[in-house]
Amino acid sequence: QVQLVESGGGLVQPGGSLRLSCAASGYIFSANAMGWYRQAPGKQREMVALISTVGNTNIGDSVKGRFTISRDNAKNTVYLQMNSLKPEDTAVYYCHDLTRGTRGKGTLVTVSS
Repeated sequence: QVQLVESGGGLVQPGGSLRLSCAASGYIFSANAMGWYRQAPGKQREMVALISTVGNTNIGDSVKGRFTISRDNAKNTVYLQMNSLKPEDTAVYYCHDLTRGTRGKGTLVTVSS
């Protein structure tokens, strides 16, 4: 079964860190561009970070300097390292396979004291 499964979300205090993972199954994703998007309640979906097949990255302005994206093709997994988290980072984070045009079901990140 072809799918993307996100994990690693949860509740974290402001200033804390989380690492999200997105595992692709049912296919080899090394030739696919991948990305993370997020959507907060009442807001539009926002691009967080993108990564090309060769590791070039594009980080959204609102998270630049705090978030990084990486991939491990041997593990068929893409990661989002989130540092210095702020309450406004609270959202459901979705992993996207930009080449296939598919996404996972999302993982909730809540930043609150």
